[in-house]
Amino acid sequence: MFDKILIANRGEIALRILRACKEMGIRTVAVHSTIDKDAMHVRLADEAVCIGPASAKASYLNKAAILSAATITGADAIHPGYGFLSENADFAAIVEEHDITFIGPSPAHIRMMGDKITAKQAALSAGLPCVPGSAGSLDTEEAALKAAEEIGYPVLIKATAGGGGKGMKAAHNAQELAHSWRMARSEAGASFGNADVYMEKLLLHPRHIEMQILADNYGAVVHLGERDCSLQRRHQKVLEEAPSAALTPEQRADIGQVACAAIAKLGYRNAGTIEFLYEDGKFYFIEMNTRLQVEHPVTEAITGIDLVREQIRIAAGEKLGYTQKDIKFTGHAMECRINAEDPQTFTPCPGLVTGYHPPGGLGVRVDSGLFAGYRVPPTYDSMVAKLIVHGANREQAIMRLRRAIGEYVIDGIKTTLPLHNRLVHEPDFINGDYDIHWLERFVGHKG
Repeated sequence: MFDKILIANRGEIALRILRACKEMGIRTVAVHSTIDKDAMHVRLADEAVCIGPASAKASYLNKAAILSAATITGADAIHPGYGFLSENADFAAIVEEHDITFIGPSPAHIRMMGDKITAKQAALSAGLPCVPGSAGSLDTEEAALKAAEEIGYPVLIKATAGGGGKGMKAAHNAQELAHSWRMARSEAGASFGNADVYMEKLLLHPRHIEMQILADNYGAVVHLGERDCSLQRRHQKVLEEAPSAALTPEQRADIGQVACAAIAKLGYRNAGTIEFLYEDGKFYFIEMNTRLQVEHPVTEAITGIDLVREQIRIAAGEKLGYTQKDIKFTGHAMECRINAEDPQTFTPCPGLVTGYHPPGGLGVRVDSGLFAGYRVPPTYDSMVAKLIVHGANREQAIMRLRRAIGEYVIDGIKTTLPLHNRLVHEPDFINGDYDIHWLERFVGHKG
């Protein structure tokens, strides 16, 4: 087992990893930018190293600075969390070249799944069902038009690199396509330094269903069930739940078996998430995330399995030690992503937190680095907390979430807590009757 792990991240996920390390008796190194010097993960780590100024490019994306911090502190492993360098194959390779363990999959698998086209090709070869789409990138407007005619409108143009909805544009006819293709390429180039785009059939009423996978270095693969991440705004997840209200136990078992077989065929290791669109009883692979997910706590709640601990164990060369039959799903869990944003305009609202009181009680968990006196910086992602609840069933989880939202106090800045409060009282949400487009309509009508 590792003696010391450097956490190459910040905020709530850095704290989440730190806590798992402490429970395993592993010492921790926090890295931080100058603006994060008083952050909670810095305060609680065994050691802390400043790696640069406030901008992410000069600090949390600075490979040389992070590697230098690992070297001078004697860290024998690096956990990247999510975001920043977590899916950077070059960083993972450099870490391994320095005889430090990267807690995650191999650089080859990160690279394979980091490009949407190669990921789709790998998925097809591994037996995963895919959304109909173009065979490769579309470098000309003529190629895009031809692909759309073959696939059939409406279509979705997507960046081959990156994620988060950037470089993603819909087109419902040939007139829209030319503009959407140019916009997607421009946005992809600006966001990822790679303007390549491809095309998929646009499904009109799908759910976003993802399967959590764990795989060790010895060929053992299990799935930990699905998460329903259909409540999205601008392709960004807002609220997630597990299990999905849309699936039967038989569907869950079937798609879980398909996902595990694909992961085994690819020879993948560590944690990963296979994302699907689900419509009319059919699953379509869209991408694989080769890292820990923001919404991993809902899976932990219904399985009792600590995903970060498992990541560390696998990276250290330990066997899973359990099979699919050993995994039991209990109850229902939900997670609200709470952002420092105006709940109506969604404009970022960084600033000083003047008062802070998180909710508590049975089945309530809060992952956050907030505290009274903390100043939310304008430099990074606006998510400041995750509120997770677990109940015996979906109805109880909703009632518990309502209660927890009502208890949560974050003063001094605007947050999206009021949006979540509206969501958990909305009949469509209560009935589980929503798809990936529902929240956009809800915000448009109610926001």
